[in-house]
Amino acid sequence: MTAYTAAFDWARRHVQAERLPTAVLGIADAAGIVALDGFGAATDAVYPQFSVTKALVGITAARAVERGLLTLETPLSAALPEFGADRDDVVRLRHLVSHTSGISEPELDTAVPLRTELLSRDRDFRAGTASRYSTIAFEGIAALTEHATGVPWHEDTFAWAHSIGADGLALDHEGSMDVVDAAEAGLDIDQFRANRSAGAGLLGRAEDLLRIGSELLRIHAGETDGILAPATLRMMLRPLTGDIPRLDPYPIERGQDWGFAFNLRTRAPGLIDRDTYGHGGWAGTEFWVHPSAGRCWVLQTNRAERPGVDIDELDNAVVSER
Repeated sequence: MTAYTAAFDWARRHVQAERLPTAVLGIADAAGIVALDGFGAATDAVYPQFSVTKALVGITAARAVERGLLTLETPLSAALPEFGADRDDVVRLRHLVSHTSGISEPELDTAVPLRTELLSRDRDFRAGTASRYSTIAFEGIAALTEHATGVPWHEDTFAWAHSIGADGLALDHEGSMDVVDAAEAGLDIDQFRANRSAGAGLLGRAEDLLRIGSELLRIHAGETDGILAPATLRMMLRPLTGDIPRLDPYPIERGQDWGFAFNLRTRAPGLIDRDTYGHGGWAGTEFWVHPSAGRCWVLQTNRAERPGVDIDELDNAVVSER
């Protein structure tokens, strides 16, 4: 392999040094997968995606928007009338997808049903006035899409993903890679799995995400028969956070904006190419699309704590094709 040697060397080096327990790295362009290799795992290994789920559920919601079933202004109360009875603001879809809803966040492994959590959490701030990373907000997005379409969020997501060959997405953890330090990091993995979170619960292979990334690159190139209309994808990439305060764990110094469920790394100080969007996951999964460069890349791994691992290094190696 001549192109991307540095990127695959990066993954191999971190696995050999035991900073990552395993790694599957893949790269795609608009025509499909161009490179894929595994280190300590087969290339078709199934990994828990954690928050990469958010990007895929965002696509599901955007598809409902382009069909006229929702708008960014649709209030969460349209699906859950009892939501926000004690709030003096209105939480809308645009707040949920951009981490600006102000709903206080439960633990990923909460034993309380997620819809109950959504309806009972306190408010951290008035909707739209700050940005704090939120997984529970995606339970709200799921409620809105299910109310609008009549289809459970995961079935809706699986349907469009399967249509482009990303048929390995699942909520079933049987046979998937374990997160080697989940307990050490404080996560009750069995309870987390049982929650089937719309913000963190999907599993899949590198190939699945690469097929989705390739499809998005096709849409950027002007294809009109894809999972989204080109205008819809452009809508998803409009920053929704502006200059409002960014609260931990994504302070302003991290250099990103939030679009429609996508992390827009438009100001990331460590990147060669800032025309990139995507999402990362708690145990090290990464899914990033570079429209100008015409490629996307996916990393699958399975450790929550990863000292010495700088994903910007990998992103730069992919973009430069070294």
